Amino acid sequence: MIQTITLPDLPGCLREIPSPPKQLYISTEDAEAFAGLMQRPRVAIVGSRRVSAYGQAVTSRLAGELAAQGVVIVSGLAIGVDAIAHRAALEAGGLTLAVLPGPVEQVYPRSHMTLARHLLESGGALVSEYPADTFSYKQNFVARNRIVAGLSNVLLITEAAINSGTLHTARFALEQGIDVLAIPGNITSPTSAGTNNLLKSGATPVTGIDDILYALNLMPTGKKSSLRSRVKGANAEEQHIINLLEQGVSDGNQLLTASGLSVDQFNHHLTMLEITTKIRPLGANIWALR
Repeated sequence: MIQTITLPDLPGCLREIPSPPKQLYISTEDAEAFAGLMQRPRVAIVGSRRVSAYGQAVTSRLAGELAAQGVVIVSGLAIGVDAIAHRAALEAGGLTLAVLPGPVEQVYPRSHMTLARHLLESGGALVSEYPADTFSYKQNFVARNRIVAGLSNVLLITEAAINSGTLHTARFALEQGIDVLAIPGNITSPTSAGTNNLLKSGATPVTGIDDILYALNLMPTGKKSSLRSRVKGANAEEQHIINLLEQGVSDGNQLLTASGLSVDQFNHHLTMLEITTKIRPLGANIWALR
């Protein structure tokens, strides 16, 4: 179902932003779903479309951990970090909300139709300020980001290049008085140049979920949380592969070489780690810890 909310009835977090939307079109499976999402803590997670294996792993882990604790993940359904964050939230059994650059009736990109459907079926929402039959103009993509920021309590940027459009979202968040958080990245990686610059400019560094919970004024779980895994292998070979993943080696060919194992041994242990849900494939022979 699609609801229309006009300016006077917008959530307060959107009425107060510069250039608030005149109306919102909201697609949900339940009439009360959007109001329920607005009652929960919300973190916007955004980043590059061309995301590295490191960015994929970090985004997936943090989005999943937050969603598992009842935090709504807000993003833009775009290719890259956005889609990874939405999927991780759904895989964790959580809720997620997507702000579109065009009408909610016309999911963009079209390749994310299935993801959008799963998002709705899981109790989430699609949101847009554009009525049906509106074309998704280039400027809509930047304008959409002010709503992504406005619907969140804090903004987390997991990976962004120096000229990434994601940095527009950071600017909107700062204008709206929303805390901007960023993941430190490899100083030699172009895909982390934008986030590293944000950190130099005063963004809050994040090395684990507790940093985000603190920004939300929520109590940490009590468990120490970091981007390093506490996963343990069933034998020395599995543990070696896990250690390599913790060190940032995620490409399957590089893992094989670094492991020192034969191809048959490596494939056996990699398969056992996947079967026991200690690791997972990210596609293109890239692997990450659960």
